[in-house]
Amino acid sequence: MIEITAKLIRDQSAVFLCGEVVECLITFTNPTLPEHRISQSNCDILENLAWATVQIHCYCNSTIQERGGPSAPVDAPSSIVKTVSGSTSLDASNQLKGEVLKSTEPKILFCDLRLSPGEMRQFMFRETLSVNTPPTYRGVMVKYYYKITVATQRVGSTVQALHIPIRVLPLPPVNCSDEAVTLNDESNEDLAPNNPFLEKKKAPSKIEYALHYLQNITARRRPNFYLISNKRGKVGRFCLFKPIYKLGEDIVGTLDFTCGTVRCVQLSVTLQCEEIVRKRATESTSDAPIGRITNFTKHHEVCLGLLQTQMILPIPL
Repeated sequence: MIEITAKLIRDQSAVFLCGEVVECLITFTNPTLPEHRISQSNCDILENLAWATVQIHCYCNSTIQERGGPSAPVDAPSSIVKTVSGSTSLDASNQLKGEVLKSTEPKILFCDLRLSPGEMRQFMFRETLSVNTPPTYRGVMVKYYYKITVATQRVGSTVQALHIPIRVLPLPPVNCSDEAVTLNDESNEDLAPNNPFLEKKKAPSKIEYALHYLQNITARRRPNFYLISNKRGKVGRFCLFKPIYKLGEDIVGTLDFTCGTVRCVQLSVTLQCEEIVRKRATESTSDAPIGRITNFTKHHEVCLGLLQTQMILPIPL
């Protein structure tokens, strides 16, 4: 029996941006047999695998498709799943629940691999994620998720697959004007006298541009005020210090009751995500979109007698 293990080179997390390079170390090991099971026959000692491939799949799982269209396959109970007996190729659509939207070209790791007891072979998998690929999304009606699929097969046996989950985040748009300014600066440096003691600057990549742009737009503080009122009059004024936040940040807001004419006893603030999916023409005559609201974090406080208060809502990753 050959054991297959996969480890992402990025130890911190399995989160990648569109356009980044995914690196994974795949190890095939033939464990050492106990002494009472050691045989003199070479056929019993050597373990043989016919082939192995690896690629990245993007799956889309929609509850609307399940209601209107054909039923999707059931989730596999573990990371190792089996395909139909007799097949010599990997059918990704039958591996996990959902439809395969995008997939990278399969990379062949080996053909006809033979391992002795205690022997192992390692392979490095590198693949660049497409910039136009959809990001990972865990919605109520629509879900997008990514898997690194390592498939292998013995001669005369079924195809076995190992799925490694990764998360893909969207790449923010790059400002072309900033890129043009940087290129002009580099051309001016080329005209200046060369200094052998100075290190030459490398042109930033698209990912560095995007991260710099994301840092700039999320660091801008522009307070927005919202007046809260009811039929009896003004209750208070709600303030958010900036309109754009990153995943994992804390949304900090303040409530001012000094301008209110109606006393507030308690307050509740909830961070919600609205998911809007447009219906298909075959499912309904109405083109009105379907909306679902998901609650994430909530802040509740008794504010009777307070003039001002604040709330902090963390944005989940």
